[in-house]
Amino acid sequence: MDAQQVLQRPHDHHALEEAARDRHASPERRTRDLALPAVRELEPAGESAWPVDLNAREARYRYLLSTGDMLACAIGVLAAAALGKTTHLTVQSALLVVLAPAVAKILGLYDRDQARLHKSTLDELPTLLQLAALLSFLALTLSPLIFDGILGPRQAIALFLVLYGGLIAGRTAARRLAGQLTPPERCLFIGPLEEALRFGEKVENDYATNAKLVAQIELHQASSWAAPTVAERSLADARELVRKLKVQRVIIAPHAAGGGDALDLMRTFGAIGVRVSVIPAMLQVVGSAVEFDDVHGIAVLGVRAFSLSRSSRLLKRVFDISGASVALIALSPLLAAIGLLLKLTSPGPVFFRQERVGRDGRSFKLLKFRSMVVDAEERKAGLEAHNQAAEGFFKIPDDPRITGVGRVLRRTNLDELPQLLNVVRGEMSLVGPRPLIPQEDRRVEGWHRRRLELTPGITGHWQVLGSSRVPLDEMVAIDYLYVANWSLWTDLKLLFRTVPHVLTGRGL
Repeated sequence: MDAQQVLQRPHDHHALEEAARDRHASPERRTRDLALPAVRELEPAGESAWPVDLNAREARYRYLLSTGDMLACAIGVLAAAALGKTTHLTVQSALLVVLAPAVAKILGLYDRDQARLHKSTLDELPTLLQLAALLSFLALTLSPLIFDGILGPRQAIALFLVLYGGLIAGRTAARRLAGQLTPPERCLFIGPLEEALRFGEKVENDYATNAKLVAQIELHQASSWAAPTVAERSLADARELVRKLKVQRVIIAPHAAGGGDALDLMRTFGAIGVRVSVIPAMLQVVGSAVEFDDVHGIAVLGVRAFSLSRSSRLLKRVFDISGASVALIALSPLLAAIGLLLKLTSPGPVFFRQERVGRDGRSFKLLKFRSMVVDAEERKAGLEAHNQAAEGFFKIPDDPRITGVGRVLRRTNLDELPQLLNVVRGEMSLVGPRPLIPQEDRRVEGWHRRRLELTPGITGHWQVLGSSRVPLDEMVAIDYLYVANWSLWTDLKLLFRTVPHVLTGRGL
């Protein structure tokens, strides 16, 4: 099927939803639909040029990132010089600033974004630590050339700390600015229709992904573009389709086909200058918990053990106790003030205790500051008709059971703070799978029950995604992958990502 058969539709999900219904239509209906175009365009291509847009957007990201790196380095050099009584800047001080993007390039910090949809500075923190350490080492080594004087230990530490913090802040701001100045990356999804629907929804709700699903086609209908025997024609057809749709990235989900077609599609679209991303079915089971191995030219994926080792469990528990204890001590005045306010404004206990299913299926009482009236559970049945949460959860707007103080506590997530006591008692973790109530837990079956091998958390992927907006079956699959891929660095990243979601209300 060539590019002249592209079907143009308005930018919404109705086109894909109609197609999903058509898959289950009668044989007569499917026969009539065979004459319809295979490609469904969800976003009009407009008059933008191709492939200049792709090159321009990537150049803009690299330029702004390098500018942020040099600015962070300049601030670090100024801070180091300011702390020294006999150390002064010279004309050569600009040498370190110029070296910053060169060292960053060697570490691959300007090449990651072009291959990634989710462009997050948080994922770069270990590499940025290396960059800050290397630049600080260069400053110490070249201090007679860069400064009028020699850097002391205090100045070197200050340079490293300011540089590391500046690199993080500068790159975060650079990516945010680039996302605002650059139109969303136009994506063609090659794969199952249901997968395309889920992908488009996740992309639109991810603030760090400046992309948009603009068209979808089934894998078997796109395989003709990758036939090795007609390579030139395949390239021409694929190039015409991409030019017509102004596509900048192709997402391939080869779930129902052999690897040969997917590999040929990757080569075809890669040859015409389009970025390619692949959603492997296997990684939906094992996640990223794999080690890439090379056995004399044969690529082998080694899957890590699913369960945590004793040392990993100990490390996670030490991290939980330390973090929760420090937080409880620091927040004790606030906790006392909230408790007093609840006692003064509404009858009933300060804490709300709810049964949840914890590690290994053991039940425990989850603690929250009470945000509802005392008889909230009895009044729940009468409000079921207003439930707007995803299947398996309950949430309604302007819930009449919530008290005035409780509304503020929920909006700010302060009602969750008593769960720090659950963490200290070992019933919960700072980060982990969502703690389900027994009715929800009974719906979890099969391998997904292995999510219970980790202690449930105050936050996790479910909080970042928005717990009430993700269906239960998808939520437990995400929890399963969290267990399969656990590391302390994963917990730290989820804690960092929770902060903006809580402050902006996106995680509620």
